[in-house]
Order: sequence, then structure tokens, then C-alpha cells
Amino acid sequence: MDIILVPGLWLDASTWGEVTPALEAAGHATRPLTMPGVGEPAADSAEIGIADWVSATVAEIDRIDGPVVLVGHSGGGNVAYGALDARPDRVAHIVLLDTFPPSDGGSIWEFPVVDGVIPFPGWDSFDDEEIADLDEQTRASAASRAKSVPERVPTDTLRLGDERRRTVPMTMITGTVPEAGIRDIIRQAPDWAAELVAIDDLRIIQLNAEGEKTGHWPQLSQPQKVAEAILSALA
Repeated sequence: MDIILVPGLWLDASTWGEVTPALEAAGHATRPLTMPGVGEPAADSAEIGIADWVSATVAEIDRIDGPVVLVGHSGGGNVAYGALDARPDRVAHIVLLDTFPPSDGGSIWEFPVVDGVIPFPGWDSFDDEEIADLDEQTRASAASRAKSVPERVPTDTLRLGDERRRTVPMTMITGTVPEAGIRDIIRQAPDWAAELVAIDDLRIIQLNAEGEKTGHWPQLSQPQKVAEAILSALA
């Protein structure tokens, strides 16, 4: 199976580098992506928005014969979900890594803009539970490789229009929200989680046991666990 890996903000294809070997050893073809405008100055990226990231992912789907698997991390989950909406008949499974399925009209988040782009804001800008499993070496390495993203991408609204997306099997691999917490959200069905509640075939894989350190970037902190979880989702 071809597995398309969509990174979150400030990340590029290389950040999947420690996840892909196990997927390929299991017989899958991996296609990690770097999204348009990542690392480029405002002069070259000002017109790039979330729709362009979705289109780039859809173009990757269209280059492949047969069904694909989409994996999206964090804000890349919005991108992967938008691509699923565009090609629901081509996606065999979608995996969201530490993120929730977005609703129509949703956006990623708002971050400080510097010189017309959004640079990596630094680890201190994130909550402790989001970075608890990143040691100093991993933090330093990831920060040195982080790249700016186009200003529009995090705040652009995502447009969804094909409800067949909800029939495609989904696995949420969670690092920061326990599975029980996600199940509670589904039971309570708040408006912001309407898309999650509407998924026909949902599986949740919790990466860490209670009491273990967790984080929002497990492909960097525990890539083997992430690979194993993806393979389990596809089994």
C-alpha cells in the first residue's frame, strides 16, 4: 500500500525519516511530503494557503495507481482530511497523528507572523504535556530543522463538501489526549467535535500508558511506536 505522510507545521518530509523504514520493511511504499512554501520567504509564499497544501496532497494521490493511506500529523491532519474529502474513493484508510478531524470551515491555529511568514515559535510556546517526551537533544535537532510556513496556511478555513469522507476507516493515534478522553468527547458530542462524532469506522490507538511521558511530536520522540501504530491501524 502507498502511504502518504503529511507533516504538521514547520516540518518537512525528513521528519518522517525514522518512521518510514519500519513501514517499508512491512511492504508498504512511503511518500513523505514537504508542503508548498515551507521554508520560503514571504515574497515566494504569500499567496499559498491551506487549499494549496490540500491540492499538493491530492496531486500525490493522483500520481498513484490504486488505493492509498493518508497519514497527517497535527495541522497536517487538516490537510490530509481535506485531501480525503477531495478523493474519498481513492483513500483506503486515514490516520490522524495526535490531532482531531477538522470540520468544514475549521482552521489550524493562529501563530505570530514575522516578516510575512510564520516561523517555528520555540518549544517554550507549547504546553508541558505537548513536549514532555522530547529530550533536549531531540528538541535542539528538531528546532534546527524547523522551517517557516506561509502566513495564510494556519488561519485559512478548510472547505469540505463530500460526506463520503466519513465512511473511510479512520485511526487516531493519540499522544496527548488519552483514549478515554476522546471517547468522552464523542459521547458528549460538542459542536466542535461534530466531524469526529460522525465518523463511521473509528479506531483509537493510545501510544503511551498512563503515567508515561507523552507528547505532540511522537514521530520525533518515539518513531518506532508511531510506525507500529500505523501498521496496527492497517492490519
